[in-house]
Amino acid sequence: MGQVVVTEFITLDGVAEDPGGSEGLAGGGWSFHFDRGKDGDQFKHDELFASDAHLLGRKTYQGFGEAWPSRTGDFADRFNALPKYVVSKTLDKGDWGDTTILRGEPSAEIAQLRQRHDRDILVSGSIDLARSLLAADLVDELRLMIFPIVLGTGKRLFADNAEAAALRIVSSRPAGETVILTLRRREPAAEAPSRDEQLKRIGASDAPARD
Repeated sequence: MGQVVVTEFITLDGVAEDPGGSEGLAGGGWSFHFDRGKDGDQFKHDELFASDAHLLGRKTYQGFGEAWPSRTGDFADRFNALPKYVVSKTLDKGDWGDTTILRGEPSAEIAQLRQRHDRDILVSGSIDLARSLLAADLVDELRLMIFPIVLGTGKRLFADNAEAAALRIVSSRPAGETVILTLRRREPAAEAPSRDEQLKRIGASDAPARD
């Protein structure tokens, strides 16, 4: 059964919009200000080749459809060849390779995709779609490549009014000038030590209350 993986480039202040500079955001193209190094390149390569399909929002699909077909090389060939599923109620048809437009109820559509594919179903960019999938608890894994920049503007992956959600860190590792953070759902049974226990552990216990 396939897993839904949301993968994003993200700034220190949570902005995931326009990392490549093609969307017209002031300060867009911020990901190219840093070198993710060979480890970062290998991470993106392995991620793509471990996936069976793209799951995208309309805007990201159209942006990718303009940028990627003319690119060449193993990565580009794989990126273009994967089936694309687009969540949209306004897109009439897709013109970038093998494209299917999903118009149904999201949880039902995702359930069918999981059954159809054995490996990862990759959600890249597509901030509104990623937000809705996270809110509906339809994301199996979240991968963030964190760039050390505070942008101060742009759409954030987590909206201001998003409901609180606890995640579990699977791994954290440097990649060039970036850090790759992988997270999954935190099991409901997981429980952190109490506030008093944590303060005691660092040698900062509260003073006893006075009468």
